[in-house]
Amino acid sequence: MKPLLLTLTLFAPLAVHAEPASKVAWTPETLAQVKQGDLNKGKILAETCQSCHGSKGEGIAAENRDGEVLPAIPALAGQVANYTYKQLRDYFNDSRNNSSMSGIAKGLSEQDAADLAAWFASLALPENKAARPPSAKAETMVSQGDGKRILPPCSTCHGSRGQGEKMDIPALAGQQADYFANTLLAYKNGERHNDIYNRMRLIAQQLTETEIKELAAYYQSLK
Repeated sequence: MKPLLLTLTLFAPLAVHAEPASKVAWTPETLAQVKQGDLNKGKILAETCQSCHGSKGEGIAAENRDGEVLPAIPALAGQVANYTYKQLRDYFNDSRNNSSMSGIAKGLSEQDAADLAAWFASLALPENKAARPPSAKAETMVSQGDGKRILPPCSTCHGSRGQGEKMDIPALAGQQADYFANTLLAYKNGERHNDIYNRMRLIAQQLTETEIKELAAYYQSLK
């Protein structure tokens, strides 16, 4: 009995101070706000996003400049509106951290986030060519998964063409491969943790770094 009490005592503070993965609640009101986002206002707000995310929301690939590797910046064009909204609000609420995006998001209201999300969702998915052709293994992971590791097919959630789903599952088609790979690695090592129910962390932890890179190349090649 004493060991059990000691264990409960040690873990009690963790339970008390545990933070939710995200503070965004998908109430009918929030869903309606995103769905009714103002495209015109979103377009105006998005003008300040172009220097990083591209004039058409296509993102920017990683590059080596003066000996310094600049990280890839994600494509936002064609992204599921609810997903973009959630990420902006997660940055606002510190559920997700990035030195640049956290500061930007804190200057946006909920309506601003909804308008931006609606605007980027209205754009065509980016056509970013992959640096290498997709592998057969990546195609298998996407369409069949891996039953031995209880890994579901990626297409189950992200769609057969990487188009994402209506609630808040992101589109992956055309995404910058380096950004995609870095995102899964961040889930894998726990640096990123704003996924509901740990769903992406649990999946990423079972993927090898080679598999992550192959999946990244596969999705960037989709249009």
